[in-house]
Amino acid sequence: MPAAGTQTWNTVWITGASSGIGYELARLLVEKAAHVAVSARSTGPLQELSDRSSSIRAVPLDVTDAGAVAKSVADISEGCGAIDLAVLNAGAWSMMSVDEFDIDAVRRGVEVNVMGVMNALDALLPRMLARGKGHIAIVASVAGYRGLPRSLAYGPTKAALINLAETLRTELEPRGIRVSLISPGFVDTPMTRDNPFPMPGLISASEAARRIVAGLEGRRFEIAFPFGFSCVMKLLRALPDWLYFRAIRTFVWKA
Repeated sequence: MPAAGTQTWNTVWITGASSGIGYELARLLVEKAAHVAVSARSTGPLQELSDRSSSIRAVPLDVTDAGAVAKSVADISEGCGAIDLAVLNAGAWSMMSVDEFDIDAVRRGVEVNVMGVMNALDALLPRMLARGKGHIAIVASVAGYRGLPRSLAYGPTKAALINLAETLRTELEPRGIRVSLISPGFVDTPMTRDNPFPMPGLISASEAARRIVAGLEGRRFEIAFPFGFSCVMKLLRALPDWLYFRAIRTFVWKA
């Protein structure tokens, strides 16, 4: 259990917790919450987390299964108490150019990255709205700021999540529910380790988790990192189209 005086939340739910950012978040948030429920399709890492602390509860789950998501939220709420913070982190990554277009990979990205979040919202929103409080954190990516080469199956889904988080905040904040948008740059995870291109500003998953927790506790809307790389990506978002596409052709597409 968290030490006296350090508890920020009673019940936290993290999806995509079997590796990378989600796994490291669970390790940190166990010090901040009475209960941490962790979900993913891979049961082994969830059990490993659960073995670390009696405060961590493994809830194996495929976020693309709407019925299973609803049941998991109900089970967590009944067993641990109402979910105060939901970190919707489950994600699928597939590098794809126009020459490699694969509709199955595109569909998988939409189902996991977008509909996985929508399935969670379907289960969470009625409960949080009834209580008039809660906190929803959506993990997007700086890759969603603008269209990038080789990102056909990934970038559009993250752009959708950025728009979704902004939309949710406009409606939920007046009703007592906080929304956070988490926009990582390159993080050293199993999902990124095979990337065949330079990853500027690469940070560890544990450092990413630390920055996320600090941002969540600091009540920030967008938690973007690392600072330098996220600033570059924000600048690209602000460029006029003609200059943006010239920059992409010059500095990115040839990389």
